[in-house]
Amino acid sequence: MVDLTEEERAAITATMKRVALLMDEIGWATPLADLTEAQVRALIEEAVEGFREAMSDIARAQAAEVPF
Repeated sequence: MVDLTEEERAAITATMKRVALLMDEIGWATPLADLTEAQVRALIEEAVEGFREAMSDIARAQAAEVPF
């Protein structure tokens, strides 16, 4: 079990929203075994990019401002 930070949990929540939008396009009733390679790749890419972007946004929001 991985111990996630509060920031990582927030990033996962943001990522889930992005993946859900893609699943709306694919169709929620589509079994995983019926997804095409392109659809699986798109889901993985959306998840990875969404997580990276969310973590970057969180880090930027928490960064101390340089006083000069």
